[in-house]
Amino acid sequence: MAGILNSLSRVKRPDIVMSVRDIKKIFMEGGQPLHVLTGGGFDLARGEIVALVGPSGSGKSTLLQCVGLLDKPTAGSILIDSQPVHQMTEAERTNIRRNKIGFVYQRHNLLADFTAVENVMMPMLANGIAEEEAEARALKLLRAVDVEHRALHLPGEMSGGEQQRTAVARALANNPEIILADEPTGSLDPVHASGVFDLLLNVVRKNKMAMLFVTHDMNLAARADRKITIVNGVVNKL
Repeated sequence: MAGILNSLSRVKRPDIVMSVRDIKKIFMEGGQPLHVLTGGGFDLARGEIVALVGPSGSGKSTLLQCVGLLDKPTAGSILIDSQPVHQMTEAERTNIRRNKIGFVYQRHNLLADFTAVENVMMPMLANGIAEEEAEARALKLLRAVDVEHRALHLPGEMSGGEQQRTAVARALANNPEIILADEPTGSLDPVHASGVFDLLLNVVRKNKMAMLFVTHDMNLAARADRKITIVNGVVNKL
């Protein structure tokens, strides 16, 4: 018996970076409650890539907004590194969001009047990093996503794939533990989409981050470690 217990104690348990339980989100529409999320949850472990799938309007983006601390759930709990972020003040949530979470959106959302390197520097400057250090790290990140040659170009001077690669670099700016991606290749043609998604997976796995990504593309979802979905507002594991 002692041998069995010793073996069990050596079993490596997953390092959970995000835990969501019984999450609910209600919006008011025309004076009536609209129940978008009605329960369920999931865990996200370090180094794990999870696809969030389901039909349009099922609440996928709402869930991403809540776990990304851009919106508050109506009820339920969200823990990030065991910290109850659903109970935090807005200032505390902003600090967690800046330091632990990186976002990649369907459309790159780059600032049109700033160069690629300046766009990647922005999150670091907002976090109090010195300009010289931020620029050096931004150039390193652009090199990692193969768009360093576009560092001084404005978004409008870059292809869609280059813009989205720059957006990936921006998401990595503050070395987050978690990447949240909402249809990260949805606005790209198939060739560019495949390249950007390959890049995203490689970067996440290489840096042992956790990633939750929304997609309608089941071919992309199949490349995740596992999938979750939302059925009648309830977050379920597949």
